Amino acid sequence: MLRLIREAVRRARGGRGSLLQAWSASYGEAPAVTLKDCVEAYLKDPACRSFVDFLADQTVGMGFYTSVDSKYAYAEKAKEAVDEFCEQVNLEGLLQIGAREIIAAGNSFWEKIEPTHLEELRILPLTSIERIKRDEHGNVEAYVQSHEYGGKSIPPERIIHWRWNPVNGEAFGSGLLRTLLETFPTSGGARMSFLEMKARIERMMPEIIEKYAGPDELWIFKGVSDDQLAAYQAQIKSKPKAGARFIYGGEADIKTVQVDPRARFEAYIEHIWNQLIIGGGTPIPKLISTPGFTEASARAAIEVAERKVMALQRFMKRIVEREIFKPIVEQEGYDPERAAVRLNWGIPEKPEISVVDLIKAAERKLISPEEFRNIARKIGWEITEP
Repeated sequence: MLRLIREAVRRARGGRGSLLQAWSASYGEAPAVTLKDCVEAYLKDPACRSFVDFLADQTVGMGFYTSVDSKYAYAEKAKEAVDEFCEQVNLEGLLQIGAREIIAAGNSFWEKIEPTHLEELRILPLTSIERIKRDEHGNVEAYVQSHEYGGKSIPPERIIHWRWNPVNGEAFGSGLLRTLLETFPTSGGARMSFLEMKARIERMMPEIIEKYAGPDELWIFKGVSDDQLAAYQAQIKSKPKAGARFIYGGEADIKTVQVDPRARFEAYIEHIWNQLIIGGGTPIPKLISTPGFTEASARAAIEVAERKVMALQRFMKRIVEREIFKPIVEQEGYDPERAAVRLNWGIPEKPEISVVDLIKAAERKLISPEEFRNIARKIGWEITEP
């Protein structure tokens, strides 16, 4: 209830400047590049999948743990409630899916299942969200699904919208694949997207290889009958071999088709590949596919990717704490600001236990003999007797 009151106050304050055109506020805003195109690019282009998977694995692949840094007695109980909810909804698995959608398409839509309070989370299909309706001040009024998914309008308080890198006040975020899928207006017409350029080159490559894998051949048999020539022709053509073969019974010059050595496209292909690497946001595919990288170059490439990973981790951490942890703590009747349950990426560090400290703790009876034996087993002591 308190959250709804705050939202109402925020909307009432509004602002003097308009963020949307009048028609956008009434009809809703669609993404500049359809989310369906982003999904297909991820599924069907190996380079796009490599970009997205690498950054997603670096961002959320190590998992997470929760912690509290509070003097209040109920902080640990609040943490337990959050941990139980994370286990129940498999938040780690949801973050694995959400990270890929955020990086690829700039958006991920999670629906809160809350008849009375937050009980579950589920990720809506990216392709199901067709438009976002906002008022002139940019406040979201509804998330509109496509007709294929029933055309429903979902109220904003039921959706966690992971909106990464919104540009020019757009309702949708911008992922890595948007730039690779965007066309560009020029004086001579629209420039095709870099992914389409790459796809056209790859589509022509098998045709070129099939055409020039072997030269066309002309076989000459002098003085044979037409029937015998037809028999030779059937026999020769039945053998698997690239290139066309012609059978002729008279005099003829033998001609072969060769690739013109002046037709060099390496520089053009390299340019397209470099543009894809830049748009992909990580130089790791270049590092793998290009020979001659030094150790220093590899280290610099990894450092560039790490900065983007850290930015993604901060973005996702804040949304998890605000949209998930905070409501769970409030439902338990605790103050989320005082409980201060935090998300931390990685594995919690366990303190090293020295043998000397362990023996001293046992001598001073700070731990029981059974506790001493259990700890000793964990640090490698072979204790077999009960």
